[in-house]
Amino acid sequence: QVQLVESGGGLVQAGGSLRLSCAASGRTFSSYAMGWFRQAPGKEREFVAAITWNGGSTYYTSSVKGRFTISNDNAKNTVYLQMNSLKPEDTAVYYCAADSAPSPGSYRATRLYEYDYWGQGTQVTVSS
Repeated sequence: QVQLVESGGGLVQAGGSLRLSCAASGRTFSSYAMGWFRQAPGKEREFVAAITWNGGSTYYTSSVKGRFTISNDNAKNTVYLQMNSLKPEDTAVYYCAADSAPSPGSYRATRLYEYDYWGQGTQVTVSS
């Protein structure tokens, strides 16, 4: 059974930084792709960033490009989301997700149904 556990959320002032972690267990993830999504109060869950487990392909939504960096550590089975220059509009619950059958080539999976497994989420609050 795949398990994804997020951590690293918290309260930060605008302009600050946080690093989210997603610890994955239960499978061999070398062929997977991993994504980060977020959901603000009253809004739909939206795509933030994705990475193929071999790290060869990354993809970001335009609103975080240049501020957020997704990466992974194979030895620790962990995916990270480094978030810099945070804005109040980044406030949301952040979710980690795993895609067990990513499409070959440049990875562009941004839709919820493309991911098979989800973590429980971690709250990020950015104060102005």
